[in-house]
Amino acid sequence: MEDTKDTPETESEFSIECFQNYTAPEVFIQGLAGIVAQQDVETMIRAQKQMLQRFEKTNEMLTNCNALSANRLKTVGPEFKKHTQLLVDMKKDLDYIFKKIRAIKTKLSSQYSDAFAEALRSSLAEECKEDEDLNENNTKEEAANPNNNSSVNCNTKRNNSISSDSDTQIDSNIN
Repeated sequence: MEDTKDTPETESEFSIECFQNYTAPEVFIQGLAGIVAQQDVETMIRAQKQMLQRFEKTNEMLTNCNALSANRLKTVGPEFKKHTQLLVDMKKDLDYIFKKIRAIKTKLSSQYSDAFAEALRSSLAEECKEDEDLNENNTKEEAANPNNNSSVNCNTKRNNSISSDSDTQIDSNIN
């Protein structure tokens, strides 16, 4: 009698029966385990554990940072809102003050046009003189230059004041 265990058909039947209790991924892993060296697998596992530890530490540090930031935001948030509201109120107050100043300037310029214009010219002349003094003290080269910036600044101030006066008169006519 021939032994049926040694035939190729029985070997494949045996190998199929051996893996019937495993799932397809497990059979695949078992096949790879025979190909890859155990030392390489251990090296990869060790590297993965080290990376996992680093990621856990990083995650913990980020969690702590987020918690500290949230606590700081809770304490600073209301303070920031108060400061923002204060700035908004100050802007409203300043707008009101400048509106009143414009109204007073308009009233004065219409009632006392000659005196108002002279006062405006004298204040601009004083500002120009102060600018010239500052520019002379800065460097000798600027003082020697005939195209000194101070005269340009004074002319610009005069032009701006003239245009602001006309804007004020226009604003008062609208109101």
